[in-house]
Amino acid sequence: MLKELNSPVIYLICGTIILFVAIVCVIALVRAWRAGVRIGMDKGKLKRTVTSSLTFSILPSIGILLGVIALSGSLGTPWPWLRLSVIGALHYETQVAEAASEAVGIGSLSAEHMTPKAFATIALLMSVCIMWGMVLSILFNKSYLAKIQKKGACKRTNGRKGGGFGDLAMTAMFIGLVSAYIGSYIGKFVSGKGVLTFSGDLTPLLVSIVSAAVMAVFTWFIERKQMVFLESFSIAGSMMIGMLAAILM
Repeated sequence: MLKELNSPVIYLICGTIILFVAIVCVIALVRAWRAGVRIGMDKGKLKRTVTSSLTFSILPSIGILLGVIALSGSLGTPWPWLRLSVIGALHYETQVAEAASEAVGIGSLSAEHMTPKAFATIALLMSVCIMWGMVLSILFNKSYLAKIQKKGACKRTNGRKGGGFGDLAMTAMFIGLVSAYIGSYIGKFVSGKGVLTFSGDLTPLLVSIVSAAVMAVFTWFIERKQMVFLESFSIAGSMMIGMLAAILM
């Protein structure tokens, strides 16, 4: 099955879509440059902005490359390349793919048990489930932003600190997401009916602790040492060291 998933036809289909998205990005870059020149922005500053953006995009993209490599062993290279190049995230793609593989009855995500039906279901879920953020943004983002900006302005007017409802909502969603992952890791380690046993897989929990510690170190340098440029590298760095810790464990 893996041979079919890496066939020239799949490469052509996925590559065409990625090429289209890349062309759109280039068009947006050219239009942004022309708009900056039109309003009188210094071309030297524009060049430095493009250069710095390119530089700070390289290391974070390593995490995306790692995701493609991780998923290519079971889904082939073209499909993960497409999913992580257009709109998606490593933790989302992996989680949905694994959940879909269990739902279709092939167990864990692996090339050994992959079937055309299973791949079609997994690919469909990976695409459909993530599109709603984009669709809902098109329909409701304008009114939503207006509301949270209004609430944020009211808080600043009243003299209270905080970024408004938007910051609180993002923080709450992030804490909920992390809690769900940590809970699942603990559940894989702790098991038993009536009598608890601690003989499950401890690796995911330890890797999450290592990754959190690495992110804490990045945050310390960013906030205490004013090394703001590390913000672009913190996520990719934490992921890479976390993956290395998983391999060593």
